[in-house]
Amino acid sequence: MIKKRIRNFSRMRMIALGFLIMIIIGTLLLMLPVSSKDRQWTDFLTALFTAVSASCVTGLSVVNTSLYWSYFGQIVILILIQIGGLGFITIGFGFSLMLQRRISLRQRGMLKESVNVLDDAGLVRLARLILKGTALIEGAGAIILTCCFLTDMKIGKALYYGIFHSISAFCNAGFDLMGVFGYSSFTGYNNNPVVIITLILLILTGGLGFFVWADLKKNRLHFKKFSLHTKLVITVSAVLVFGGAALFYFIEKDNTFADMNTAQAILNALFCAVTPRTAGFNMVDTASLSGAGKLLTIFLMFIGGCPGSTAGGIKVTTIAVLILYMKSTLRREDGVNIFKRRLTDEAVPKATAVFSTNLLLAAAAAFILSILYSMDLTDIVFEAVSAISTVGMSCGITSDLGAGGLLIIAALMYLGRVGSLSFAMSFTDKKKIAHVKLPGEHINIG
Repeated sequence: MIKKRIRNFSRMRMIALGFLIMIIIGTLLLMLPVSSKDRQWTDFLTALFTAVSASCVTGLSVVNTSLYWSYFGQIVILILIQIGGLGFITIGFGFSLMLQRRISLRQRGMLKESVNVLDDAGLVRLARLILKGTALIEGAGAIILTCCFLTDMKIGKALYYGIFHSISAFCNAGFDLMGVFGYSSFTGYNNNPVVIITLILLILTGGLGFFVWADLKKNRLHFKKFSLHTKLVITVSAVLVFGGAALFYFIEKDNTFADMNTAQAILNALFCAVTPRTAGFNMVDTASLSGAGKLLTIFLMFIGGCPGSTAGGIKVTTIAVLILYMKSTLRREDGVNIFKRRLTDEAVPKATAVFSTNLLLAAAAAFILSILYSMDLTDIVFEAVSAISTVGMSCGITSDLGAGGLLIIAALMYLGRVGSLSFAMSFTDKKKIAHVKLPGEHINIG
């Protein structure tokens, strides 16, 4: 009976259930004495929050990852990050390929839903590309970071740190082990261009989207041959990264970048524009950002990365569709057009629903948290947006939240990872077809 019910689950419900099971297993493992450095049992809420944050590749934490968790606990977190970043469906698909098992139509459908691609064709080839590409990129990142860390630690620890932070950066997770040095994330390396550039490339590659990977592999650098999705993703991402970097440089040059030379300030501005997309690392103290800097970070966090990637947020295509729709409405154009193509009719309503759902969830959570805790409103909004967009950046208030606040943030991280709109729609799978339409009537808008 249970098997039959599970078999009748929609793909989205299966993905949501899979993440929930992964979180439960992670919580139980992190509660064990072997997971903490003091060999004591970890309380349920701390273990649950950490498991949710790792599985949903967010990075928010109530304890110092390097000082509280043992190597066993850190490895559990790292495994949750890797599975959460790629998706357990992709990992399972990879095992089936290794064991040369037949891939069923249901498995293909699950992978299609998991990595958010539009076409069923080439799914096996895409899965291979994802797994091989991930191993190659994370391996290269680990080697470079290990070489950088060798100046501060022995080779064994440098290698471990290189692997951990390469996976965390590629999966846009934001977990770091730098607390052992007294650093807040990577603030101790904000003058190291190799570390900064390596982390930027890992974050951007992971947040680009697996469908875009396949398109780039197929068409190389021939922009005209790219699909409309790839063109839109690359264009909007470039505007957000370089435009965001320019804004951060001018906003923070007399504040957090005041003690840096021009080259260092530019690199750190670039990192400040990339990390909200949704990596969660920081090269400067987030709490010390100016009001404008925090607001810009919130804006970038809310947008996030690209569809079908390791990143969260409403995604760059959503904001692009809404801006294009606004432009076409103001100019009274017929349809929404870009790159000599017209967007399909369902693009605008879906983008509007995704934007509205995430905005309402973040606003509702911020409102409740502001009632429960006497904290700066900007910091509360920052925390709520960071959670729903699975970013992991914080102004330092996470550990000050009580049980109620932590559960709210954990729920936001979960909904942000599985997709808040998709999660809500999974409970109303059957499309309601009205046999009789009600009379229409105009209302005033704006």
